[in-house]
Amino acid sequence: DSEELMNNLLPFAEQMLKQHGEFYPYGGYMTFEGKIVHIGGKIEGTDHPGSQSVVDLLTKNFQEEARKRNVRATAIIFDVRIKPPEKVEKTDAIQVCLDHHDNYSMKVLFPYKIANGELLFEKTFAQRGDGKIFAK
Repeated sequence: DSEELMNNLLPFAEQMLKQHGEFYPYGGYMTFEGKIVHIGGKIEGTDHPGSQSVVDLLTKNFQEEARKRNVRATAIIFDVRIKPPEKVEKTDAIQVCLDHHDNYSMKVLFPYKIANGELLFEKTFAQRGDGKIFAK
């Protein structure tokens, strides 16, 4: 479920990076029926909210939906600067925070560079997630 959700949502980040060199955090969820829904975060009163504010809003909304048992899996996607394993310098990366109601939580990171208008990915890696959405 989580991989299907991620693969459905990820192309939007790639498209935004190719067209604009950046993107605002966004996310989505999978219902228990298997329907995938894309979600953007809108902060009232500002056209350019901070990324962390949008991530926090999405997290809060997904937690509420999880409490209501409306979602089976969630994903929050945002741009980060990270130091990949076995690398010395930081690089840009798309981070996908996946949470599933079956006690699964992962952060999948897609390091990338934009060169001559082309989006180039480096080696993807994953880490254990924070498990914030489906808290027991």
